[in-house]
Amino acid sequence: MPTPAKPFTVLTSEKKSHRTKAELKQRQQGESALATGVALKEIPAVKNNAVAHKEFTRINKLLKGIEKNDALYEQIINRYCLIVAECAEFEVRKEGFYRDLEELTEDRQLFADADHISAYYKTKNDIQKNILSLDKQLQTKRKMLMDIEKENIMTIASVLRSIPKKPEQNVNPLLEALKGD
Repeated sequence: MPTPAKPFTVLTSEKKSHRTKAELKQRQQGESALATGVALKEIPAVKNNAVAHKEFTRINKLLKGIEKNDALYEQIINRYCLIVAECAEFEVRKEGFYRDLEELTEDRQLFADADHISAYYKTKNDIQKNILSLDKQLQTKRKMLMDIEKENIMTIASVLRSIPKKPEQNVNPLLEALKGD
């Protein structure tokens, strides 16, 4: 897979590029055309959910710091925050099922007779199935979150793609000419 094109800010910070001034100007105009200049806004569903609102506030602050809190990303960031909140809800439910399973195991003596032992194991099996089902749903949602993070500068790898690969070297041309080969 080819390396993605570097953003204008990276190209200018490197102070070296094979691109002409016209190409750089075109890149800058193209990138600025992709930004609306309007800040991210929370949708009502995110505002009304405490976990999603907290995550939106956190991400908006971080994106503002790197000048990427543009309304163009509004829907995906809001969706991301809602999925984070859903994951938190699933975690709470899963913990509840774990507590129920522990209580059922502790109260096993109540099901000691032959008629109730099958009900005990059936209930225990049902709780375990619910835990596995929630875990599968959680994994799916976490995969969605990771995909969003990869695409929106929210992972180390995606950020590293925009950093110059070679450090800038300040070379004095006069000294180089005097050194020779």
